[in-house]
Amino acid sequence: MDLRAEKELVKKAQRDPEAFSLLYEDNYSKIFSYVLKRTANVEIAQDVTSETFFKALKNIKRFSWKNISLSCWLYRIASNEIVNYFRKNKYKCVSFDKIAEPSSFLTPQTDVMEAEDELKKQKEFLEIHQKISQLPDIYQKVIVLRFFEKKMVKEISEILGKKEGTIKSLIHRGLEKLRKLVK
Repeated sequence: MDLRAEKELVKKAQRDPEAFSLLYEDNYSKIFSYVLKRTANVEIAQDVTSETFFKALKNIKRFSWKNISLSCWLYRIASNEIVNYFRKNKYKCVSFDKIAEPSSFLTPQTDVMEAEDELKKQKEFLEIHQKISQLPDIYQKVIVLRFFEKKMVKEISEILGKKEGTIKSLIHRGLEKLRKLVK
């Protein structure tokens, strides 16, 4: 959706909560994906995404348009909700020993190979997620937004409300810290 159409839809949603459903449909998958990549847990991602959209709906009347996509505002709410979730629940990372292997796969060899490849990708993601989760929150945010969500520096700056130079610096420092953890 282009910014002009989104602006009109936001204005409509500020008057009529029913119109918010279109904004929800347009942004749900992006926000859920971001939260899932930050938490590496589907149930937590569902809870946090749900709370993100609840807060967005509750506060849509206070949203002021600044020619920045509504998704930037939603990413910011989601980032705050992730922090709140972990604070409240004192979340602990799960050991790889506790990750369940899929119980059954289809019998053809190609299906088994595809499933094994997918499991390997999930394990690699969980391993890197575990390292990223050891970083301070601000580095987690910029790394996930830049490399998993494929956001440009300008978009990240809008989402986090920081200058582009600061975002570049945070990405650089975050990657340096991550490299040290991976070694």
